[in-house]
Amino acid sequence: MEHQSYAYGKNHWALEPDLPSILRRYWRGWEAHQSELDAFGVVAGGEAYRIADHVDKEARPVLVMHDLNGQRIDRVRFSPAQETLNRQLAAINRAPYQGGSWHQHFALGYLLADPGLYCIQTISNATVYAIHKYAPQFARWKEELLAGRAFGATWMTEVQGGSDLGANKVRAVPDGAAWRLFGDKYFSSGAGLTDYAIVSARPEGAPAGPKGLALFLVPRLDSRGELNYCVRRLKDKLATRAVPSGEVEFEGAEAHLIGRAEEGIYYILETLTLSRLANAVGAMGLARKAQLEALFRVRSRVAFGKKLEQHPLIRRDLTDLAVRIAGGLALTFRAVAAWDEAWQETPPYSPRYHYARLLAHLAKARTAEHGTFCTQLGMELFGGVGFVEDFAIARLAREALITPIWEGPANVQALDTLEVLFRKGAAEPFLLEFGTKLEAVESEEARLAEAALQHTLKQLQALPPEEAQWHAKEALRTLADAATVALLYELGGERHTKLASLYARHFLAKEEYPAWALQEEELWQVGVGQAV
Repeated sequence: MEHQSYAYGKNHWALEPDLPSILRRYWRGWEAHQSELDAFGVVAGGEAYRIADHVDKEARPVLVMHDLNGQRIDRVRFSPAQETLNRQLAAINRAPYQGGSWHQHFALGYLLADPGLYCIQTISNATVYAIHKYAPQFARWKEELLAGRAFGATWMTEVQGGSDLGANKVRAVPDGAAWRLFGDKYFSSGAGLTDYAIVSARPEGAPAGPKGLALFLVPRLDSRGELNYCVRRLKDKLATRAVPSGEVEFEGAEAHLIGRAEEGIYYILETLTLSRLANAVGAMGLARKAQLEALFRVRSRVAFGKKLEQHPLIRRDLTDLAVRIAGGLALTFRAVAAWDEAWQETPPYSPRYHYARLLAHLAKARTAEHGTFCTQLGMELFGGVGFVEDFAIARLAREALITPIWEGPANVQALDTLEVLFRKGAAEPFLLEFGTKLEAVESEEARLAEAALQHTLKQLQALPPEEAQWHAKEALRTLADAATVALLYELGGERHTKLASLYARHFLAKEEYPAWALQEEELWQVGVGQAV
């Protein structure tokens, strides 16, 4: 890969200009983990980066449906390199369940970024999460997952419903101490890899709609050691090829109820919130890798008599990348901090939990937009060769396209934002937190952000329901952007203060970046935030 990538073989933590300042703000005692972050930065920029590219181009997972004796096994065959790496990466899930912090998990997920490799760990993490909180009798399975000896999955999507979980039809029938599942799941990430999946299903007699769903733990092998469900096929995807995704059939699959059946939809939404945060850090991690590829490219490439990075329009694009990535990271790790404080709550939830949900919705939707834009802009900075699959930047652009779709597209995030703002009462603490932060900053850009925040919340609350939905997606962007400006200012330092000003001008005032940024090379240089 050394001939196709500028970022390969480099320590991606050592090059990180924003994450150290952000972790310093939100993760108490983060300094004790710097050596771990440094070591993982080597893996992220080396072995993991190379294996992800190798799998995408040359070694996609293959579904093996039968063993040597003709018995159905439905198991995926991986490249040996990926098989080893999958087990190694399981370590990133351990911290929250062993007395550590969610900041640690998400910092490592950000450095890894590859959505296929990270998805395998994310869905395993969600399975661990459900067992840890609501099915402790299966602690042995949890330990297998955390050790990398087994892998988990979250199977909710059905062909007739997609994001509409209330339309799900998979049935659950009681069978003594266990249950039996009947039906199909249409987009099942981890199919053929998974040893223990959490699966939504509707118990017989349960009401229609999302509140009739329960959550079940389904092992690959039943209590007799026999195959418990079938994988119909794997999907041929545009990207995220490192994670096998397929269609799963349940014909009386043995299943174990997680927690209380009537609370199943709440458990499902908890795991979705967790996955949305992973989506956000993954989107920003891809954006950073695209920035690194582009930055090293423009430093070495000469056009029209001088290096590309010396041209004003190139500098404008590098500034754009830096503003979007710093802003998206700040918003995401504020959401992670809120989750870290609230994640152990159980239904019925406190306002603190619903506030964490709100920040996760804002971060997921906005970072997906920034991530796809940044990877495409990075590819554009390469010129025509960036569109050629020989170069790493092309794959990054393909990979980023999943981030607006996974875990609910922007329309779903916008509707959920409305619900949590006004039905769950998160609007008031949101205005209090970010209005207060912006009031404390004496700048025109901070006043602009505060005005946008107040106007948007007031307008949404005054509109009839259908009109509020019509405006919800743009309102989500405005609320996310106003919060982002506040968070960049709060990080302090000359660089982040300038980035906050630029973010407000571009995304809230809808202006071009001011020309004073032309000579501000420190805005887009990498590695400048590393010193403590």
